[in-house]
Amino acid sequence: MVLNDATLVLNKHWVPVDFTTVLDALCKLYAGSARAIKPDDYSVHDFESWAQLKVAEGAPCVRTATIAIPVPEVIILAHYGRVPDRGLAFSRGNLFRRDRYTCQYCGRRPGTAELTIDHVSPRSRGGISSWTNCVVACLKCNSRKANRTAAEAGLVLRRQPAKPEWSPRLVVARIPCKASWEKFVSDAYWNVELKE
Repeated sequence: MVLNDATLVLNKHWVPVDFTTVLDALCKLYAGSARAIKPDDYSVHDFESWAQLKVAEGAPCVRTATIAIPVPEVIILAHYGRVPDRGLAFSRGNLFRRDRYTCQYCGRRPGTAELTIDHVSPRSRGGISSWTNCVVACLKCNSRKANRTAAEAGLVLRRQPAKPEWSPRLVVARIPCKASWEKFVSDAYWNVELKE
């Protein structure tokens, strides 16, 4: 369905900041919080002028009872000028990926069912859940460590925990680039590889 297709979102400085659905893009146009860009001539349109454009033969459009509205493939936000910080989210899945599904104490890879998250500095001693205080540990090592530090439990960390340097644009790479976006997005933005 065309309303669920992706639309590139630029900030007011013409820098790509996000993706949204065609439906959301049309809502933003109608509300006046964004304008549509016609990629072939870079003309900028509000909802009224966009809805009056002629739909090219075979081009995607949204039909109402009386008109056909071209699908906006690129929109520019009217007021937002920042580039959002897309830091990698601290999550169980990302932590497992960072540690390569490997116990950071014994080096075993028993499978996710037998892996846990261990706080290097225990929570009972003020340790927090963060990239620099959490590691993946097997059930056996996590039980052995319990509420102690690794040194107190006779365990040694294989490597110090740190925030990964993966590009958060990996999610972007899963959205196929449309020809109309190529004028606004550099090739490097699409061709990202996982750094480990």
